[in-house]
Amino acid sequence: MHKIFLAILVIFLTCVQVSAQTNRWSVSGTVKDKDGKALPSATITILDPKDSTLVTFGVSNPTGNFEIKNLKEEELLIQVSFVGFSTFSKLIQKPNASVLMALGEIALNEKTADLDEFTVEAIAPVTIKKDTIEFNAGSFKTMPNANVEELLKRLPGVEIDSEGNIKAQGETVRRVLIDGKEFFGNDPKLATKNLLAEAIDKVQILDRRSEQSLFTGIDDGQREKTINLKLKDSHKRGYFGNVTGGIGTDDRYSLRGNLNKFSDKQQLSFLGMSNNTNEQGFSIDDYINFQGGLQSIASAAGGMVRINVGGPGGAQPAIPLNNGQRINGVMNSNAFGTNLNKDFNKKTQMRSSYFFNKLDHIITQNTDRLNFFPNGDIGFNENSYQDNLSSNHRLNLIIDHKIDSLNSLRSTTNGQYTFTDRLVNSTSTNRDGDGNLLNRGERSNFTRGDNFQLNTELLIRHRFSKPGRTLSSNLIFGYNEGDYVGNLYAENEFFGSRPALEIIRQDNFQRNITYNYGGNFSYTEPLGGRKYLELVYNFRQNLNEVDREVYDVEGENRVFNQSLSNKFNSVYTYHRPGANISYNSGKYNLVAGVALQATRLNGELLLFDEIIKNNFENFLPSLRMNYGFSNSKNLMFNYQTSVTEPSIEQLQPVINNADPLNIYVGNPELRPAYVHSWRINYNSFDVGRFINLFASAFLNFTENAIVNSQNIDERLVRTITPMNVRNSLMANTNLNLGFPIKPLNSRFNIGPNLLYNQGYNMINDLEDIIRIKNFGGNIRYDYNWKEFVNLGLSANISRQETAYDFSPLQNQLFFNQTYNAELGVNFLKQYSFTGNFNYLKYNSRTTDFNESIPLLNLAISRFILKSNKGEIRLSGQNLLNQNIGVSQRADVNFIEQTVTNNLGRIVMLSFTYKLNSNLNPMNNLSRPGSGMRTFRMMN
Repeated sequence: MHKIFLAILVIFLTCVQVSAQTNRWSVSGTVKDKDGKALPSATITILDPKDSTLVTFGVSNPTGNFEIKNLKEEELLIQVSFVGFSTFSKLIQKPNASVLMALGEIALNEKTADLDEFTVEAIAPVTIKKDTIEFNAGSFKTMPNANVEELLKRLPGVEIDSEGNIKAQGETVRRVLIDGKEFFGNDPKLATKNLLAEAIDKVQILDRRSEQSLFTGIDDGQREKTINLKLKDSHKRGYFGNVTGGIGTDDRYSLRGNLNKFSDKQQLSFLGMSNNTNEQGFSIDDYINFQGGLQSIASAAGGMVRINVGGPGGAQPAIPLNNGQRINGVMNSNAFGTNLNKDFNKKTQMRSSYFFNKLDHIITQNTDRLNFFPNGDIGFNENSYQDNLSSNHRLNLIIDHKIDSLNSLRSTTNGQYTFTDRLVNSTSTNRDGDGNLLNRGERSNFTRGDNFQLNTELLIRHRFSKPGRTLSSNLIFGYNEGDYVGNLYAENEFFGSRPALEIIRQDNFQRNITYNYGGNFSYTEPLGGRKYLELVYNFRQNLNEVDREVYDVEGENRVFNQSLSNKFNSVYTYHRPGANISYNSGKYNLVAGVALQATRLNGELLLFDEIIKNNFENFLPSLRMNYGFSNSKNLMFNYQTSVTEPSIEQLQPVINNADPLNIYVGNPELRPAYVHSWRINYNSFDVGRFINLFASAFLNFTENAIVNSQNIDERLVRTITPMNVRNSLMANTNLNLGFPIKPLNSRFNIGPNLLYNQGYNMINDLEDIIRIKNFGGNIRYDYNWKEFVNLGLSANISRQETAYDFSPLQNQLFFNQTYNAELGVNFLKQYSFTGNFNYLKYNSRTTDFNESIPLLNLAISRFILKSNKGEIRLSGQNLLNQNIGVSQRADVNFIEQTVTNNLGRIVMLSFTYKLNSNLNPMNNLSRPGSGMRTFRMMN
């Protein structure tokens, strides 16, 4: 398959070479003002003089020069524009004796208010405004009824993976705003997957400064890649949205809809969905929220942080996190949400959202794992069935109030309620290298519970009359309460010299209550010469109460098991004073800081009459630098230190036997891990040529790293205990290069990456060094012909090698490969065809595992009703009926392959109705996507 894919790429590259040799010409010039000063980032637009449609465009460089290449028309209209200046227009013709037409200097005049003219101007596809790159959405064609995600895929420098995660100019987009306001909190996918592309006027990509930097006016060097979607005026005068319903084979169905009403002062949105086709678009934040937060996950595991080291008892999430492929298992999803943003006046603003989600996820799974031990290899096999049910209510409320020009308040409240119901049944075996059965186990584990969380913050800020002098404080309070019940039935049989059969029946009850409060305080003082001093102090205190009771079931009676039960109270106190000095110049800023972190942990194990006390002090320096070569080219260096402190769950010596063959016990002797982190990023985006280059290198060095030591007895019962080792090292480099091929309306993206990880592994008190090398990358080719054809070809290949010091013969090597082809065609004005083919290939040189999965999805649509606001769609999902999911991974001392059930072939008939087609009375005057002309009367 990969040879076919590479052959297709070679054919396209050959076409590029042939096309580049055709008789084409260029036009060049230099843009200046009337005083002869260069005008960088001026927009140069090339039009067809017959109808003023866009042919191509570019921008001037920092010295005002430009050159537009690969022109083939005999006659063109060139327009040169710059903000605040009158537009220059000239009719140009193909030169006879040369391939370059040199226009020389083009002097632009400043606009005046007494001009009476009627001009036809092209809307530039891209504009640079200081640190913001703005794309005109109408210049980038999408399929009818496409969402914002499809629009973003067509923007140069923007990448979206199969999960909907967004990268812009090589950096992950953390936030998507609608007209500068948050949409359903800070999950970008809720906006990109639910809003229609046709509602967007402009797409702005910017590096958003931190809230503290915006308040103080001091650039602290912190940036967050952000996309702001500016709506069309026509979509601010009424409701817009769409609704889709579909029915399919095997009783499959899908319902999805959204309704929006936006204005300059208010944004109101509703969205909902219900399906049994494994459709979902959730991020890691949603996953944690649906589970009731990290505290809830720990609670459900028995008041301990349950670390999955590959044993059959490793916890599986009720919501899967995609690995870039598809969701495994069979899932029923139901969700509803509403978002309300309102500006009451110039001083008071509100941001609020409510979201409800309910998931029922059934997974059947087979796992084959080869464990590498100094005394020989052990083969493990497990078959499991999981039924995970979860529901979650989440409410967010933010109120911003400006008391006056110097004082402001910001209140943030987050509340959520989560219910979980989880059943896991499994059977497993362990065999030696000769295939002899060493043990077998059957396990049934049921957990049910609910969790309530409330977190609130009050940010008080004061700006003094002296510029740069500010004072801010952020007061924090949180409450978390969880109640869980569960039972365990396990039957374990051991063979060999000491055969035995053990049966375990247990009931357990657990209640957790956590309070936390604290504050962050910051004072900034200008030192002169663009230098600033910031004094900071952070304080936190967490109070935690856990009451876990475990009972052995003997017949009809329950017998309290004290060794597995756990009742404890803990108080965790945290102080962190620090200072930062920053220097800001025109092109770069530098921030150097230091902090002292002091923590105190007091815990009491009531059942064991044992006290745990730990005091930790750490010195934490940091250094951050940003250097901006231009608006679209910058270099960033960051060094910081941090401390990962052991939690009370990791410190307490209490047994968790949720899986009797894999037992977890805490370690009261743990010390905090001290982490040094270095990162360097280089980012360049040539707006005129649409070439983006992003390179990064990351290094983590951890002292006193915390790892999970494994002690395996002769019956292969594994006891897992967290321990400190000397250090660990992780290094990662990646590169992303994207460039267009204008003659073929195409674009290439290439992204190699390299990962190196070195750490220590503890097995039966033997310390071993493990080195993991992962080399891979991705390549993507995109072809777009107006709004009619979109073609995408991509490949993602990963090669991982794991080496052990104790036995080089057990080194591991495997490959994961993904190839993808997607095609979209609009034809006969009212028809659309889409196709997607994925080829997944997994190969292990260690175990001779070799699995390939082809996935084919096809769909054809017919647009009906006025303005094509209705769409009838016939789609086929997984037409080759591949109803399994495959994954493989290598870890501490094993390599494993997992095969999971999945939905088979689904054929579905659906209908989509757009609710916004009649809002714009001018909508039908031009073809969709052809709105690159505007008539402007200037008086």
